[in-house]
Amino acid sequence: MTLMADDHCDLLCLDLDRAEALRRMRLPLQDAEALAMRARALGDPLRLNLAIALREGGELCVCDLGWIAERSDQLVSHHLRLLRTAGLVASRRDGKMVMYTLTNAGAALLASVLVVAASRPVAR
Repeated sequence: MTLMADDHCDLLCLDLDRAEALRRMRLPLQDAEALAMRARALGDPLRLNLAIALREGGELCVCDLGWIAERSDQLVSHHLRLLRTAGLVASRRDGKMVMYTLTNAGAALLASVLVVAASRPVAR
């Protein structure tokens, strides 16, 4: 088995027509940054589990989510704020409670992540 010392071509072998066509199709940088931020938001195990709880439970308050996650309300609120900033959850105030729901974008991204996870064995 040969190990590659580096990850670049030693020969310029550009397929200009193909590369240029793909270059024109790439996402604008601003869109790519927004999508990457959303993907990173689910990259934390607690935030991923909060999103799953919202998918399964519908609208939930911070207290319920803290209980489900076995974490403090303050920590859960911090992570929910990151998910909300990424556009993956929405919140509304109901008296003294703050209620959270998964957005359509959050549900779609979560479904993609879970499909990939389902195709691999999970270490326990």
